[in-house]
Amino acid sequence: MNETNAIIVFCTCPDQQIAESISHHLVSEGLAACVNILPGIRSCYLWQGEVETDDELLLVMKTHADCYQALQAAILTLHPYELPEVIAVPIDRGLPAYLDWISKSTQSP
Repeated sequence: MNETNAIIVFCTCPDQQIAESISHHLVSEGLAACVNILPGIRSCYLWQGEVETDDELLLVMKTHADCYQALQAAILTLHPYELPEVIAVPIDRGLPAYLDWISKSTQSP
């Protein structure tokens, strides 16, 4: 696998149930090899002209770049936010066996 094809996608969720539901769907559909759910995130952001502060959970998804569009579409369908955070960053380097596992565990549409 070309290392630049692996990506990490970040997405915040309002609660544990939604975080687990999205994570399970993405992994079971082969859109992500692994999703870490990080609790205890406190987000401060500007929304509709107001500064908002909320407790959230952060999803850290490891996937293949070819899966990104389908992964994004799934998040937009399953996520309750009007504008969910969906940000992808390339993985520049990593343990070759782990990067190969990401590739073998995901299915591009």
